[in-house]
Amino acid sequence: MYFGLSEEQQFFKDNVNKFLHAHASLDAVKKIADSNNHKMKNEISSGILNLGINSLLVPEEYGGLGLDLLFATAVSQSLGENVAPFSFAGSYVMAPIALSLGGSEDQKNIYLNSIVNNEMKFAVGFAEYIAARNDFGFSFTKNTVSGKSIFVLDVENSSHLLIADEGGQIGVIDINDKNIKLTELTTVDKTRTYHEIQFEKASVDILEETKTSNQAISRSIDAGRIVLAADSLGASETLLKKAVEYSKERKQFGRAIGSFQAVKHMCAEMASELEPCYALVWHAAHCFDNIPDESKLMACHAKSHVSEVSKAISKKATEVHGGMGFTDLMGIHYWFKRIGVNRQNLGSPETIREEAAKIQNL
Repeated sequence: MYFGLSEEQQFFKDNVNKFLHAHASLDAVKKIADSNNHKMKNEISSGILNLGINSLLVPEEYGGLGLDLLFATAVSQSLGENVAPFSFAGSYVMAPIALSLGGSEDQKNIYLNSIVNNEMKFAVGFAEYIAARNDFGFSFTKNTVSGKSIFVLDVENSSHLLIADEGGQIGVIDINDKNIKLTELTTVDKTRTYHEIQFEKASVDILEETKTSNQAISRSIDAGRIVLAADSLGASETLLKKAVEYSKERKQFGRAIGSFQAVKHMCAEMASELEPCYALVWHAAHCFDNIPDESKLMACHAKSHVSEVSKAISKKATEVHGGMGFTDLMGIHYWFKRIGVNRQNLGSPETIREEAAKIQNL
């Protein structure tokens, strides 16, 4: 029995790869990371959106493609492979799912149609629902919100914020509201941005269904975790390829270092650790839409396991490159750092394994 990406899913993945190879090379990523070249970054974002990425998970009745999470997983894998300077998990995966499951009919008509038409882009701040942090948190009072949210995803070029409190209520806020303050956080990942946001009686539109159910926030986080796992999977695949290619070219003592047993073992270990992760991530995405009873547990397994494997691969791939692995010339650090931030986003492996244990009553 074959289990993998369908022809259509592979087609989406290949199209994203072709675009990124042509327009978002490593040199382009370096320029964006070093000088924060907004023009170049926006051109890349516009090109990716022209492929229909924003419509993937929006239901057909609201103008979207109505595809399943495996399509988004395939796209995210390509973004990770190319360390694309593009924010995907929050704006185009978590936001459409949260709005589809949590909004009233009027809210869905307004927000989902606007996503498809590129009239709205949503930043996503769900960290407070996942884990409490000192001095952070906020509360909804009638139609306003006050407090602070940290690690908000995809704020750059966003028009609205989608935030969830500790109870799972989700609210929509205009990013231009004068009662919010945005502060960009400094992280090692220079390909995407993360923000802290402070609210002081900012106007908020609470998604109607989230007032009585936490299904929207729960499903949205599950999808985000699977997609981040796919991003790390793609990044790990590229690191493995780069390590193998370098081991064939770099020579010491008159021999390619790939002929040394220690280097062979490191490359073989990376390949053997990575291979089962493909099926794990794809199965988790399949469960999201087709096996709801297993969906949350598989999302936890995929995110926690791939986070650990990709961390190990990023370390070994750097070691294969020796001292060159730490230089900007090779650019290995872009994948290394992206994997590191993915590992912590939407819950560390330790946090997620605790969730998985509770799901299984352990």
